[in-house]
Amino acid sequence: MPSSVTVVDLSFVWPDGTPVIDHLDAAFGPGRTGLIGANGTGKSTLLRLISGELTPTSGTVRVQGRVAHLPQDLPLRRTTRVDELLGIDRARAALQAIERGDTDPAHYDALGDDWAVEERARAQLDRLGLHHVDLDRPVAGLSGGECTLLGLAGRLLSRPDVLLLDEPTNNLDRRGRDRLLEVLGGWRGAAIVVSHDRELLEAVDAVAELRNGSLRTHTGTFSSYQAALAVEQAAAAQAVTSAESELRRQQRDLVEARTRLARSARQGRALATNGGVPKILLGGMKRRAEQTSGRVRGVHEDRVAGARERVAEARAAVDADEVIRLDLPDSEVPARRRVLRLVDAELAHGPTVSLEVHGPERIALLGANGVGKTTLLRALTGATPAVRGTVEVPVPTAYLPQALDLLDDSLSVLDNVARLAPGATTNEVRARLAQLLFRGDRADQLVATLSGGERLRATLAALLLTDPTPQLLLLDEPTNNLDMAGVRHLTEALAGHRGAMVVVSHDRPFLRDIQPTRWLELTADGLRPLDPAHASGATG
Repeated sequence: MPSSVTVVDLSFVWPDGTPVIDHLDAAFGPGRTGLIGANGTGKSTLLRLISGELTPTSGTVRVQGRVAHLPQDLPLRRTTRVDELLGIDRARAALQAIERGDTDPAHYDALGDDWAVEERARAQLDRLGLHHVDLDRPVAGLSGGECTLLGLAGRLLSRPDVLLLDEPTNNLDRRGRDRLLEVLGGWRGAAIVVSHDRELLEAVDAVAELRNGSLRTHTGTFSSYQAALAVEQAAAAQAVTSAESELRRQQRDLVEARTRLARSARQGRALATNGGVPKILLGGMKRRAEQTSGRVRGVHEDRVAGARERVAEARAAVDADEVIRLDLPDSEVPARRRVLRLVDAELAHGPTVSLEVHGPERIALLGANGVGKTTLLRALTGATPAVRGTVEVPVPTAYLPQALDLLDDSLSVLDNVARLAPGATTNEVRARLAQLLFRGDRADQLVATLSGGERLRATLAALLLTDPTPQLLLLDEPTNNLDMAGVRHLTEALAGHRGAMVVVSHDRPFLRDIQPTRWLELTADGLRPLDPAHASGATG
């Protein structure tokens, strides 16, 4: 039977009563499906329900074939060995015991018929560019990208029919992304890939968007999905215009009808005042006029109400995503002012680097996993000082780490930002937060309740609104776990920063959107400039 996933009337509610998925119907057949949707719509939860990690509140999940699920964040301890992460530690231990002459039947049960488990594991690691990783070593010291690829290798070793990947390109460098694309390119079963990575979404056979509790599927890549959506949105916008025009016409007709009825009523009162018409006839005329008036008003009011409903329906079909318009004049740096200087700075876990940045330069920093990009940013903040050499950062600086752990989860967005800007009034903080889409009650939300995209915006708000305003931003993989709208909001927010930036990212479309003035690659020999036209071929 072909591998497939079918969900019928599926609902899931967290123990605290928060609904995530409500009466969802969906089907995924053989091929690669990119699953997209706003943060918090339930994409990761859906994968966990399909994998069996979570139990539906109601409805059914039917899977044809063996499932393997690679989550966003692998649960790792520093002492976890590579073979444990691959899921072959028991089989290896059994094989080694048998080779030592131990004939305990439990070893044969643990090994099964997988006598070539180590050879298969090494072949899979080689395929993913991890030939240098020993099966017995602990994962401590491996980069996030290397751990992601190890997690993928472990899933592939289980010989799945259905592959579930949740943001698999997070932390992967250029080579790692190419390896992942090769795996997906040759996949013959069913694959469901949650991702915001536009490059990865160009390698799928279909795009499914989870929105408002329903799943809408488009056959083709993300760019063809966007083209189809643009046509629909244009038609929806035209429908709004037409519906609003019809509403205005119905409102004019209602006013005209009321005017005619009022004129007729005045004429009736004039006849009654002037006399000449018997009272019994006047009474009949009045009753008929009131009935006609009520009927006419009712007809036109119904038409106006119907027109209003059509306007509301038409507007609901248009994606009215909010736009960030942030301006931070205090972040401006004169073109000749030096914002950072590294001279033969030997990184604690990386190469020796030299670099000068002046004025509002935007540096896109690429490099292979584990080469020391995060260490370089931390050296600039002083969190991980350079072993030797010169590190100078003479301007106010803000650092956005991958972990997004700068905020206090027990406080609201407003209180977190106010802590970092003690000189600002509450109204000033609220005004700034409104520019970052935290308006009204949204600013009073506890940070612990925020989605990934909201948490990044809140963290960015706290950094950008810090007193003094930072003139140098250091961003470490800022688009990780963000949905499409979140990446757009991040790009819009950064457009309002007038100072310098050093941005570590593997997300090439995002880097192009923020318009770097320089592209640099960190290698084992230090920093080297990249030609923007060929930067997509770098290892980072």
